[in-house]
Amino acid sequence: MRNSVLKIVSFYFLVILCLGKSYAQTVYLPHYTTKDGLPSNNCYYTLQDQKGFIWIATDAGVSRFDGAVFENFSVDDGLPDNQILQLREDSKGRIWFMALNGQLSYFLNGKIHNERTDTNLKELNLNGVVVSFLEDSKGRLWFGTNNNIIGVWDGKKTTKIISNSTEQKYQNVFIYEDEKNDIRAVNSTANFIFSNGLFIPSKTKIHPVSYKAINRINGKIYFLNQQGLSTIEKGITKEVLKINPHLLNSNLGYILLGEKKLWFSNDDGVNGINLDGSGGKRFLQSISVNQTIRDNQGNLWFTTKNGIYKLPKIKDQLYTFGKEDGLKGPNIKSIVKDKNNRLWLGSNNSSINILDLKTKKTIQVKLPDASKYNTIKQLVVDKTNKRIFFASDYGLGSVSSNYPLTSDFKFLKETNNLMFVVKNFAIDSTSKLTLSMSSGVVIINDRNQLQFSSFKYKEEQDFFKDRSYRVFYDKQQNLWFSNINGLSEFNYNKLNKHYERYPLLTKRINDIRQMADGSIAMATDGYGIVIFKDGKITHIINNKKGLNNNIINKLFVRGEYLWAISNTGINRISILNGGISINTFDDVNGILSDDLNDLYIDKDTAYFATNNGLVYFAYNHSLQNTEPPKIYINSIINNKKALDLTSKNFILKPNEQNLIINYSAIDFKNRNISYRYRLKNRGTWIETKNRRLELSSLEPGEYTFEVSAKSQNSSWSEPTKIKLVLERRFHQSWWFISILIVIGGFLIYVIGVRITKRQKNKEQEQLLLKNKILMLEQQALQAMMNPHFVFNVMNSIQHFINTKNTMSANKVLTGFARLIRKNLEICTQSYISLEEEINYLNLYLSLEKNRFGEKFQYAIEVDDAIDKEEALIPSMLLQPYIENAIWHGIMPKEEGGKVTISIKEVNDDTLLISIIDDGIGIDNSLSAKKDGHQSKGMDLTNERINLLNKIEAKAIQLNIKQNGKTGTIVSISIPMNR
Repeated sequence: MRNSVLKIVSFYFLVILCLGKSYAQTVYLPHYTTKDGLPSNNCYYTLQDQKGFIWIATDAGVSRFDGAVFENFSVDDGLPDNQILQLREDSKGRIWFMALNGQLSYFLNGKIHNERTDTNLKELNLNGVVVSFLEDSKGRLWFGTNNNIIGVWDGKKTTKIISNSTEQKYQNVFIYEDEKNDIRAVNSTANFIFSNGLFIPSKTKIHPVSYKAINRINGKIYFLNQQGLSTIEKGITKEVLKINPHLLNSNLGYILLGEKKLWFSNDDGVNGINLDGSGGKRFLQSISVNQTIRDNQGNLWFTTKNGIYKLPKIKDQLYTFGKEDGLKGPNIKSIVKDKNNRLWLGSNNSSINILDLKTKKTIQVKLPDASKYNTIKQLVVDKTNKRIFFASDYGLGSVSSNYPLTSDFKFLKETNNLMFVVKNFAIDSTSKLTLSMSSGVVIINDRNQLQFSSFKYKEEQDFFKDRSYRVFYDKQQNLWFSNINGLSEFNYNKLNKHYERYPLLTKRINDIRQMADGSIAMATDGYGIVIFKDGKITHIINNKKGLNNNIINKLFVRGEYLWAISNTGINRISILNGGISINTFDDVNGILSDDLNDLYIDKDTAYFATNNGLVYFAYNHSLQNTEPPKIYINSIINNKKALDLTSKNFILKPNEQNLIINYSAIDFKNRNISYRYRLKNRGTWIETKNRRLELSSLEPGEYTFEVSAKSQNSSWSEPTKIKLVLERRFHQSWWFISILIVIGGFLIYVIGVRITKRQKNKEQEQLLLKNKILMLEQQALQAMMNPHFVFNVMNSIQHFINTKNTMSANKVLTGFARLIRKNLEICTQSYISLEEEINYLNLYLSLEKNRFGEKFQYAIEVDDAIDKEEALIPSMLLQPYIENAIWHGIMPKEEGGKVTISIKEVNDDTLLISIIDDGIGIDNSLSAKKDGHQSKGMDLTNERINLLNKIEAKAIQLNIKQNGKTGTIVSISIPMNR
């Protein structure tokens, strides 16, 4: 009835548009289901262990949650049954799993222990579902079941206690230890005390409505009966709080007490009632809730058949204000705040909602022409004229900021009644209104008139052509705008096209704001945030710097901070001393992602316009430095086998050097956790976002694996450590290596001796070769002074003397003397220059010419490209072949002949010397000789060439062949760089 009245009153207030109605804000509860990683949405029990992990029991296994990732366990991991109804932890850190099939198991140091792996658990099968758990002061574990059996386990032996009474059974008992250390068991109909190995009836009168509705808190037993909440102390029962009976008769869940409040749940949600009866809270109406727990950070967790919900502590709570709270349309596109502490919320139903932040009353401003003003995408406060400007795609208007006390609407008009499309607008601190439109940027000098003419544009005065996206006035009244070309600035009738200097400023800009230091911040469509100051780009803030998205939709400046929203959440950015610091809000980004349209940041509260209403939260405390998250090593997998984490030192065999280390940090507020690790003390830390490290083919030795974690607003945590010793294979052991060193040393000695001996033999061989070469050079010198040649020269001199031809005799004698002197010079050198060789040959050939006259002709041809002074050839190499050509090739011919010596350079590193004669030919000459005589000089020279080729790196090539039917060619290839 009350709701119907409120709806009627609400409708009336909306019609008159001048009164509001009050609604409560709604706390947002983060919700985790199978989409987030739970094995099943049907959850039975939740537990936070000593380390801080949240454990969830479901009908499809157990999950361990660290705030970011659910790690699931099933029968494949050692559970006796996938349906786990309860979870409990003992003082040794064992997490006990109470399965539907009655079998018990526990988790410890990364492994699940069951009756197959722990023989002490074989007898711990109570043939029923365990409903209660107690670890007493002596360390014994007690288990109450649903089938009249109470089990007690001392770590080795199991004792089963069964009631023989037909009236008082142990079925569904809650077991606890009182202040006298007596063990007691109670259910809805009976009370027992443990004595002499049996549970006997007790005079204590505790009758909870179920085993879920009783708990021991701070040494006292609290329980729910049909009257409400009661407690018992020293055998005396005392009523604490009366509760409506109908709340207690609907499949009651586990109770929780704390912070002067009782939390209990049923099939219709969860209730939090103040113990002084002053009121309470209710959450998750119409959802079956089985349990409420409080974690060590003060958050509440609700276990339901539809996953688990988190109720953050009060200062971390996120609030929503939507249709159920009074908004006429949940889809909010824009948001501003007026001087009266009211939020103006632009909607998509041709209306603006005004929310009074103090009273939580709402007023709806209904706009005319619903098609033109269907979606209010931008709101701007005009402090100068005390008005609120609003814009849709096809219209713009303003209304008094004192609405509804003053409701004078004004709407922008194009004087020629032409249609215009508004992309964005901005006002300065005086009277200007500037429009960003699909046709360009239009400046209206008097915004009080709210009209313009499309036919009276003055280019680059009040109009800038090309499709525009954003306009903005800075504190100095300079106009900034972005269009399809990029970013421009207009001031004092001067247009600065900044995009011409910076290609990045040609990209699309979604929003522009001015920061406290005068910098211009620009939100780009895919390139992050660009900071521009004094005509230069000073910073580019993107996801590499910590931004959660490079596509930024809107910006807001509050004090020294720049706020940014994207499709993946929000960031707060500060730039101090050139350094960039970025804060994220991981605990709220889940609800805000893919849903953010606009933002307004107040002094201590952040407001966001979303498609599901208004979302807001207090942000100051969220940005304070927090404690580092706790870091744990969850498991170490060695060759697909989990190691026991009881020890922090692991000795691994040579075939066990492939490891997978899983680690995680516990933080239920921040999801953006960074990790760092190293394998050596004082080694370099390696940072990562991964929670898993694979180490393959590690070298033998000792390692200390360290890993630590940090959230974005904390320092690095103290690292957790494990020591790894990787044993060496037999061939890597010290004794094997020592033997190898000894053997290697011996082999090196033997090889060294052999190499030294071979080197000495080679040196000796080269000495012998050089000596032989010297001998051959001497023999060649003797061969060059052919007796016939000397005799003939002397005869020629005598002939010239007898005929009194003194001049010719002197000439021949002088030539012969020079030739002898040249021979003596050459015999002392192994190599001579080409120029010396040519001079020597000219002396020799001129003497031969004097002897034979016109019967003998010769020519020496040298390539001009050859440096005759630098080119070296072996001494006494050519003369024997030339002499042979004269004596055995030309002289046998009656008409005589010619010898041509051609010297050319081949391939820049080889001299090709050709001795060509037109004599009888070498083949004909050899066949005519009966005794097979061959020139001694040529034989010596050939032998010299063979010996030189053994010593030098590059060989001399010799080729002698007959040139056709007559004539001979001797080709000698001599390397120049020897």
